Amino acid sequence: MSERDRLYRNEFPLSGKKHPGPSSFWMHDPELVFGKLELKEGDHFLDMGCGTGDYSQYAAKIIGNSGQVYALDIQDELITNLKEKAHQKGLKNIKAFISDIALPLPVEDKSVDVCFISTVLHSVDLSKHGTLLFNEIRRVLKPEGRLVIIECKTEDLSRGPPPDMRISPEELENSVEKHGFLKINQVDLGFNYMIQFGVEK
Repeated sequence: MSERDRLYRNEFPLSGKKHPGPSSFWMHDPELVFGKLELKEGDHFLDMGCGTGDYSQYAAKIIGNSGQVYALDIQDELITNLKEKAHQKGLKNIKAFISDIALPLPVEDKSVDVCFISTVLHSVDLSKHGTLLFNEIRRVLKPEGRLVIIECKTEDLSRGPPPDMRISPEELENSVEKHGFLKINQVDLGFNYMIQFGVEK
């Protein structure tokens, strides 16, 4: 673990009263995740189902004040807590909204560089909500924007959701690509995997 991540982990502890909900953030190396995302200063980052907001806060520090983080979650307590954390840490580039990701997104057309969904889709009925969900993601992504999804591996059951809720990389790829995306790469994160998709031209 790098010095930057050690300091960040101390700042955002995984357990204790400050964490009102689950987070996959420390199930894997955040430096590996964000190294693959290749965010840069000024980027716009959409965190769908942001939970405790760990990814949003990490991204906010990378993209700087000229960038923008949109953090969405259906739980009002999590959004309230994230807003408080962002205020306390001076992260003025985070906009947090109470929002159901299975409904139209409160984000402008072609405004997002990276749409990020971590360990959320296994709890979404993609047969019912997939068309609207992925059409909305395509709407808000810039032409060269990317959709990045993290999910728990199906073969490692020591952490994460029950086996019958998990999505294999092949299932995820099929679900996403039929809605106008193309796989860019896949990354092994240990307990989880991450797939990046681009918008089909």
